[in-house]
Amino acid sequence: MRLIRLLLAASLACASLLAQADEEATAKRLTALLGNAQTLTARFSQLTLDATGTQLQETSGTVALKRPGQLRWHTDAPLEQLLVSDGQKVWLYDPDLEQVTIQTLDQRLTHTPALLLSGDISQIRESFALEHRESGDVVDFILRPKAADTLFDSLRLSFRGGVINDMQLIDSVGQRTNILFLGVKLNEILDPDQFRFEVPEGVDVIEE
Repeated sequence: MRLIRLLLAASLACASLLAQADEEATAKRLTALLGNAQTLTARFSQLTLDATGTQLQETSGTVALKRPGQLRWHTDAPLEQLLVSDGQKVWLYDPDLEQVTIQTLDQRLTHTPALLLSGDISQIRESFALEHRESGDVVDFILRPKAADTLFDSLRLSFRGGVINDMQLIDSVGQRTNILFLGVKLNEILDPDQFRFEVPEGVDVIEE
């Protein structure tokens, strides 16, 4: 009986080590793919569905990012919004409400899907449980936050030919947000002014 227990314990330990090694390899691969995009520009199409598959919202817009931490995510009218990060602060501007919310860029904020793409990729394994699936030139990475106070339960990042193709966010009530990237361009020189935000006159400012 003691021998059986020892064999079982050894088997479990080996399984745990194999799982850790697999997650480490997955983290290294995802980090390398994200790191290949020191800058990125694209259009995006975003579709949000509830848990039953009913469409809730459909939007489109443009994204530009530059590592580390600089991001411009502009959603087109009629649901226009602009999110800008300069690597230290994040501005979320709603022109319809004439309101801008300003936050300090911290680790919690980099767990939001948009900011994750431009954030500190060295901390991915510490922040997320990781797994991946591969089919031809498509690789899907599934990220599940280790912290409890995040905006999503799981995030799938899909790469085609080494370039980000789409992402899917699933929250705690089963709502799904699918984002498809179109016309992706990597590592071009970007105007640094697009990662700065000047608050328009007469706009309400909320600082958090």
